[in-house]
Amino acid sequence: MPENHPRTPEPRPDGASGTPASQDREAAAPADDRDAPAETRSAARAAGKESGSQVFAWLKEIATVVVIAVVLSFLIKTFLFRAFFIPSESMVNTLDVDDRIFVNLLVPEPFSLSRGDIVVFRDTKGWLPPVEEKGLGPFTWVQDGLTFVGLLPDNSEQHLVKRVIGLPGDHVVCCDAGGKLTINGTAIDESYINPAEVPQVRNFDVVVPEGKVWVMGDNRNHSADSRAHMDSDGGFIDLDDLEGKAAVIAWPLSRITTLDNYPDVFRDVPAAP
Repeated sequence: MPENHPRTPEPRPDGASGTPASQDREAAAPADDRDAPAETRSAARAAGKESGSQVFAWLKEIATVVVIAVVLSFLIKTFLFRAFFIPSESMVNTLDVDDRIFVNLLVPEPFSLSRGDIVVFRDTKGWLPPVEEKGLGPFTWVQDGLTFVGLLPDNSEQHLVKRVIGLPGDHVVCCDAGGKLTINGTAIDESYINPAEVPQVRNFDVVVPEGKVWVMGDNRNHSADSRAHMDSDGGFIDLDDLEGKAAVIAWPLSRITTLDNYPDVFRDVPAAP
């Protein structure tokens, strides 16, 4: 009986052994390669989570900055400064129509008011005509909200802006023989008046009551100020109606500047008797 001998695989033409090629590749391939697709998916998921976390952190940071800006703006608007725009030519050349100004809310309290200060005040005396009701647009609430927190200037038509000429107790007269205003008997050279026109003389002789001020516009021929409202509480403005002192022109950029109260004009004026 022939002996049973294991058969040796016959050599293949290419010199390789008779082991199937698929087995060769499996034997030659490292074990880690079989796990590569799962690791790739895990890495992709991790990268996606990391990217999402970064976007969330970025959005959170932006939201935090916006909230802080709104809160700070509201606090500044409530306690320090408030924005207004100029609707008329009564203060030309000092203030032009559509100028945006910042008003210091700390004047007249706790800081004192001075002659020459430009002030914004509420119209409680009826100097302005009643405001017509305006239709509500789709985004009116947005504008009102931004105005409330101080990010937009107050467009209210029930505020006025003038220069303080007489403080409580001052005796203000127009005009002396030279056509100048006098305060407590001293004539003043009003260098802030619009130089484009010679002011028309409107004679008056007033003593400012306690708790009130006398105000006039720099554009004298185009300003309905205390002179034009002497039949309404004598033309005086209550100190309680003052919003504050105009400190800065903030817009347009070409006109950014601080606002002067011209101390040299009033330096020689004596205190009220």
